[in-house]
Amino acid sequence: MLYLRNLIYHPTVCPEAILKNINLDLPSQKLGLIVGRSGSGKSTLLEILAGLAERTSGDIRWREQELTSEHLQQLGGLVFQFPERHFCGSTILEELRLGHPEIGKEQISQAMMEVGLAHLPLHASPHALSGGQQRRIALAVQLIRQPHLLLLDEPTAGLDWSMRRQLVSLLNKLKGHWTLLVVTHDPSDLLNIADCCWTLNHGDLQAIDPAKLEVKDTNHG
Repeated sequence: MLYLRNLIYHPTVCPEAILKNINLDLPSQKLGLIVGRSGSGKSTLLEILAGLAERTSGDIRWREQELTSEHLQQLGGLVFQFPERHFCGSTILEELRLGHPEIGKEQISQAMMEVGLAHLPLHASPHALSGGQQRRIALAVQLIRQPHLLLLDEPTAGLDWSMRRQLVSLLNKLKGHWTLLVVTHDPSDLLNIADCCWTLNHGDLQAIDPAKLEVKDTNHG
């Protein structure tokens, strides 16, 4: 279970804190959904949980263990928005092994199977894949590391409805083995598989009933 208590992120160059007293409980093997507009602090929160940015104050715990940035880098796997733009490997195999040359065939096969891409040849270029397949490869890159927590930033952005539906189905399957925290400005695709929901507005996180979020979205067309 992931616990955040009174988490604050306030860089000295900013007049106000970007994240203000964030409190969050996310049970293991559940999907948590944070909804907020651009600039609300969503991506910053994921970067802190991935150990890429340092919180100003507050506790982050996994089960009962308090976590440092080094711990968080081991615990979490972050899939950025439009992760395909960050691909560096000339083949799928190269992409999966970047930074982890010791990873064996069995781990690679398992990760590719988890994301439904076991049929793809590993010598294919990741840049030649469809958008949905590229998102799955980005997930496989993180799954190979065996993180406890998968962090996803706008995972359905830029995909057509069919690819979005397939990706949502995959995320629903993955929460059987992993804990997922997803941030998005548009929750419509993900509400049906979310176990916990929050809104993030100008750095202020509030728990919300997914049904109310759905009603609110409908009212705003």
